[in-house]
Amino acid sequence: MLAWHFLPSDGRLQFGDRRTLVKVGQTLRRNPAKLNLCYYGLHASVRPIDALGYAPGPIVCRVRLSGTIIESDNKVVASRRTVLWMANAERELRLFACWSVRNTPLADGRTVWDLLADKRSQTAVEVAERYADGLATYDELAAAWGAAWGAAWGAAWGAARDAAWGAARDAARDAAGAAARDAAWGAAGAAAGAAAGAAARAAARAAARDAARAAARDAARDAQRTRMLVLLHEAGAPKEILT
Repeated sequence: MLAWHFLPSDGRLQFGDRRTLVKVGQTLRRNPAKLNLCYYGLHASVRPIDALGYAPGPIVCRVRLSGTIIESDNKVVASRRTVLWMANAERELRLFACWSVRNTPLADGRTVWDLLADKRSQTAVEVAERYADGLATYDELAAAWGAAWGAAWGAAWGAARDAAWGAARDAARDAAGAAARDAAWGAAGAAAGAAAGAAARAAARAAARDAARAAARDAARDAQRTRMLVLLHEAGAPKEILT
């Protein structure tokens, strides 16, 4: 079975013996009796977009899985994995990420790019594209990333704070009840404030995480796969096995 696998930037195994430097033509082996998806064995994915979801770094490998094989929806584990070719796809993956932001459609006809209401977020994508093509420095990239993160965190914090305050006040009001509302509201308001602060912090973290997951779920997978294959070809993948 042909599949895709990514390695950290140093080209070594992510798990197991980190001293192992993976090379083209090398066949790694694991005990077939112990194979367990996600826990033991040599993993890969049939589709490059799925493999990217597990990528620990930018080294992309086209591999052949053999021996005992166990498949799931987006991952495969095998007792033997042979590397057919590999390439550092850092530039291509960075451009793919930017392309996905610009082109991933949403249900209402907009794209993810349209959600970047803060100019700092748009600038981060533009600087990342220039950096990938050698037209921006690492310091410029880091500065743009920091500004975009500040914009995203500020937006998430504001939304979470407002939602948490509203939810906490509603809960406090219901708990007090109509008969005791006037007497209880002072204490309930103080409790709501404390609860809202904690809830806002947790909600802000969850908001950033959920937004990333939602964008991934809504992605146009066929378009992404096509773009991914084009970029992998640019990274050095032989055309005849990009299927």
